[in-house]
Amino acid sequence: MTDRRLYLVRHGLAVRSAWDGPDEKRPLTPAGVERLERSATFMAGLRLDVDLIVTSPLVRAAQTAEILVAALAPAGGVVADERLAWGFDTEALAGLLADHAGRLLLTGHEPGFSTVAGAVTGGSHLACKKGSLLRIDLWSEAPVRGELVWLIPPKAMAGN
Repeated sequence: MTDRRLYLVRHGLAVRSAWDGPDEKRPLTPAGVERLERSATFMAGLRLDVDLIVTSPLVRAAQTAEILVAALAPAGGVVADERLAWGFDTEALAGLLADHAGRLLLTGHEPGFSTVAGAVTGGSHLACKKGSLLRIDLWSEAPVRGELVWLIPPKAMAGN
C-alpha cells in the first residue's frame, strides 16, 4: 500500500507548421509560454508540494518543466528522463516511481499521458490537452494503480 501523489502536465503549445527542424527540438510558442506561466501561477496557488519534476528531454516538455520549477520550487528541482519521451507507458511509470521518491510531477507527451493515466486509474479514457494538469493518488506501485483526483484543463488554469 502506498500513499503517494503523482502529477502529470502535458507540455504546452508548441511550434508546428513553421518548424522545419527535428521534432525533439520543437519549442513552445510564445503563446504557449505565456499560457504556461499563468497556469504555473495557478498551480502554485494549489500548493501541490511537489518534491521533484521529471521531464521528457524533448525541448517543449523541458521548457514546460522549467516554467513549472520556477513557480513550484520543488526541493529536488528538475531532471530529464528518456522514459518520458516516446513510448511512455505503465512500465516506464513504474520505473520512474521506483527511481524517485516523494511527490513527482511529470512533464511529457501524448498519447502516453492519456493512455497511462487511464490505465492506472481503471481503464477510463482521458484527454490530456496541452498544458493539462492531472493528479493521481496512488495506492499501489506494483502494479501502478491509483485514483484520478482531478484533471484541470489549461483554459481553467490560464483564464482563457
